[in-house]
Amino acid sequence: MAAAGAGAEGPGGALRGWVRDFVSGLQDGRAAEVAAGVKAGSWTILEIVEALGSCLENTEPRTRGRGLQLLSQVLLQCHSMLQEEEVTHLVLFYENRLKDHHLVIPAVLQGLYALSMCEVLAPGLAVSVLKAIFQEVHVQSLPQLDRHTVYSIITNFMRTREEELKGLGADFTFGFIQVMDGEKDPRNLLVAFQIVRDLILEGYVLGPFVEELFEVTSCYFPIDFIPPPNDPHCIQREDLIVSLRAVLASTPQFAEFLLPLLIEKMDSEMQSAKLDSLQTLGACCTIYGQKELQEFLPSLWSSLRREVFQTASEKVEAEALAALHGLAACLSRSVLSSDTEDLLDSFLTGILQDCRHHLCEPDMKLVWPSAKLLQAAAGASFRAGHRITSSVVPLLLEQYNQHPQSSQRRTILEMLLGFLELQQKWGHEDEEESALLCSQAPLCSVLFSALTDPSVQLQLVGIRALTVLGTLPGLLAPPDVQLVVDHLTRLILHADDSQSCMAAMEAAGSLAPIYPGAFTGRMVQRLAEELQSEREEEGRRSTHSLRARCLQALAAVSTHPGIVQETVPVLLQCLQQVPKGNVPARACDVVAVCQSLQRVAVQCQRDAESCWYYHQTVVPCLLAVAVQAAMQENAHSPLGKLLLEEKVLTAMVPIVSAASAHLCPELAAQSVSQVVPLFLDGEVSFLPQDSFPCPFQPFQGGQHVAAQRRLVALLMAFVCSLPKNVPIPQQDRLLQELLALSCSCDCPFTATAAAKCFAGLVNKYPPGQQLDQLLETAVNRMEAGLAEGPLRTQALALLLWVTKALVLRYHPLSSRLTDKLLGLLGDAELGPAVADGFSLLMADSPDVLHKGCHADVRIMFRQRFFTDNVPKLVQGFHAAGPGVKANYLKGLSHVLNHLPRPVLVTELPTLLSLLLEALSCPDCVVQLSTLSCLQPLLLEAPHVMSLHVDTLVTKFLGLTSSPAMAIRIAALQCVHALTSLPIPALLPYKPRVIRALAKPLDDMKRLVRKEAVVARGEWFLLGSPGR
Repeated sequence: MAAAGAGAEGPGGALRGWVRDFVSGLQDGRAAEVAAGVKAGSWTILEIVEALGSCLENTEPRTRGRGLQLLSQVLLQCHSMLQEEEVTHLVLFYENRLKDHHLVIPAVLQGLYALSMCEVLAPGLAVSVLKAIFQEVHVQSLPQLDRHTVYSIITNFMRTREEELKGLGADFTFGFIQVMDGEKDPRNLLVAFQIVRDLILEGYVLGPFVEELFEVTSCYFPIDFIPPPNDPHCIQREDLIVSLRAVLASTPQFAEFLLPLLIEKMDSEMQSAKLDSLQTLGACCTIYGQKELQEFLPSLWSSLRREVFQTASEKVEAEALAALHGLAACLSRSVLSSDTEDLLDSFLTGILQDCRHHLCEPDMKLVWPSAKLLQAAAGASFRAGHRITSSVVPLLLEQYNQHPQSSQRRTILEMLLGFLELQQKWGHEDEEESALLCSQAPLCSVLFSALTDPSVQLQLVGIRALTVLGTLPGLLAPPDVQLVVDHLTRLILHADDSQSCMAAMEAAGSLAPIYPGAFTGRMVQRLAEELQSEREEEGRRSTHSLRARCLQALAAVSTHPGIVQETVPVLLQCLQQVPKGNVPARACDVVAVCQSLQRVAVQCQRDAESCWYYHQTVVPCLLAVAVQAAMQENAHSPLGKLLLEEKVLTAMVPIVSAASAHLCPELAAQSVSQVVPLFLDGEVSFLPQDSFPCPFQPFQGGQHVAAQRRLVALLMAFVCSLPKNVPIPQQDRLLQELLALSCSCDCPFTATAAAKCFAGLVNKYPPGQQLDQLLETAVNRMEAGLAEGPLRTQALALLLWVTKALVLRYHPLSSRLTDKLLGLLGDAELGPAVADGFSLLMADSPDVLHKGCHADVRIMFRQRFFTDNVPKLVQGFHAAGPGVKANYLKGLSHVLNHLPRPVLVTELPTLLSLLLEALSCPDCVVQLSTLSCLQPLLLEAPHVMSLHVDTLVTKFLGLTSSPAMAIRIAALQCVHALTSLPIPALLPYKPRVIRALAKPLDDMKRLVRKEAVVARGEWFLLGSPGR
């Protein structure tokens, strides 16, 4: 028994000792230890209160405050462990203490805050606590933290005891108004604004205190808070603006008080006040009705009109237009009854009265502000758009015919275009009630006349307007559609200015899906005829330009499945003419056909039916033409060789890739079962033309084998663009053939194509033993090829592409191959090519190993490559001999140039010295890559870069005299970017830089002179007032 008593007395004695330590101010950490004891069950809250007994009854306020502070801190950590009866006693105890000395109040509030989080709070206690705070505490005389505690107590109760608080009625609203009145701290205001918003939105009774609640919040409008430097709370002015706006725009009950305030602030001279008022008005319009707005509409319109007519700020103008749009939308939502005035109609009538007459003066400065006001109101609703458009469009058409000058007509047509674009928003609501129906004929007449005007700028606006008109349902009759197509065709074929031609092509692409029959029967047919006649008149000098336009237009208009089926045969016919010896005899013409086919392929990807039609039509034809050319490749058939040129085959690759990448797995499997046997076994039966003079065996010896092997580029485009889940027949055999070809072929183009194809397949190959064996074989072949012999370059290309394939998928072997590349940087023969290869590893490849062709690309592979290999590059640079140091710098520059900027900025201090040394490297590629890397860093990390300003200025100025134009331009851009560094660090160099930049002002290249002018101007202004 004695032992038990001692054990019980031990914890009690410890508790009393800790209480004494805390109350005396010796150890504040004792509160956490006491709370830990409660959680461990060593003592209860009641025992703590008993231990605090003498402290809580002490005559010294500070002692009582310390005792309450200890209890409150324990409650903050242990409130979830309290029972309902304990909470009730504690609440009553703390309420009574609110009448104590002001030094005790902070600890009392802290305790009440802890109790407000208790789930077992008995009904009625929340109301009791708030009444006590409202009656006994003058909140605004408390420090900021204690005021924040009061707001937090109110927030907790509103979240958990909403119905109880609503039972207080308007007394709760009045009590909170007293609490908030005079608050100045932005931290507290954010919480207080949220409480006011919840009061309103959750349906608390405001009673007779609506105006008082408005006054206690609107006194902060507009917010002029400027956050102090190094503010740890990170509260921005915009946070307070948004929070206050959410309060002011939360209820229509504030309207009679708020709208006069907004009008007053809109009329002020402060731009920030104008912007805030306009944005708040726009927010209010989403909840107001015409009853709230009716009295203030004339004043609001007057203020908005003035801001658009007279403002010098684009921001203010944009917000004024948005507010007008909101007003019109608000009035449009009001439901009309027989005895109420149509406020929308009278409001729009006033706008038309004030603005419409300005549209008759296209040379005056108010024409555009008036048009913008009318368009802002018209865009608010179908009813507003109909009312304004039906009044304005006939006027603009009349003015167009009355003003013969092209500049005036262009202004009028641009305004008309704005109203047409608004009709796109509402055009599908009711075709029969379209405001443009009555102006259909004169509108078409005006637009057609603009398309025949000599002014290119007027033509461009007319094309845009006609495109918009064509998208509006029911506004173009069939004869008008035919005229539209004819006009666009004429501009495409015969426009002297390329801008009009390109705009017409773009318009044709937009309208073709809406009117496919007209474009097929008129434009496509006409373009095909022009291509045919061009072939017959091959000798004319202008035919190449006309042919290029026809090809581009055929691609542009191929935006509908029916049109695609008409244009694709025409384009393929142009391609098939080459091996037959007709036309043309230039590779660039074949490339132009390929580029058009590629554009059609990309457009077909949006529609599965078109995609499959395109694939089964174009890919076999393309392969047949190329195979035929490879069969005929000899000295007596130069046109046959044309299709085998590198630039032509390179242009064919994206066609095949785009045509294959979006096939569904079933159709892709069907196609791959034909294409792969073509290359492996010479199976040509699926080609449109299957009679060839000799077998097609690119992976075997035989006649024309060198020419046939070049077509591996097309195989690469096909198999490397297929989804991963499409099985490739005889894949292992294909990989072995590609591996052998890439290491043994003496043609760099063919070897690289085989290497890329091999790498693309390896990237998607399932992990496992088969992949490991395949890679081991490949590594052995590469190492043998790199050792010695005439095919080291081909072996290096294979090594680079396989390394990239493995780096992208995080394969373990990638580090071994990367180390091999790092070792080759010291090779006298291959070192420069290996350094350039680091750009290949880091950059996105256009034809293989990218996400568009379903490659396995892991996120952040560049960051991982940087982390693993840049330290090795730096170490290799320091250990390398003088003859190969440039290789390491070039490799490092390529890696950094493709690294995400945030990562590069982080690593900048350790790498900057090497980048500066790279600027002294004589290799132009190194210099250009390093300049491209440094230029954005000057803007994003000015303080780090300013530490090396002397070196940077010297090196950049030296490179402005480089023989290479690209380096001179990049150096001048870096000189310009230097002005973003801290001004005190730059001022000593200002005279020197200005003198040095005088020389590039006389550079023989215009682009260099342009950059020099910009850079020198910035340096002249450096340190000027206001900059």
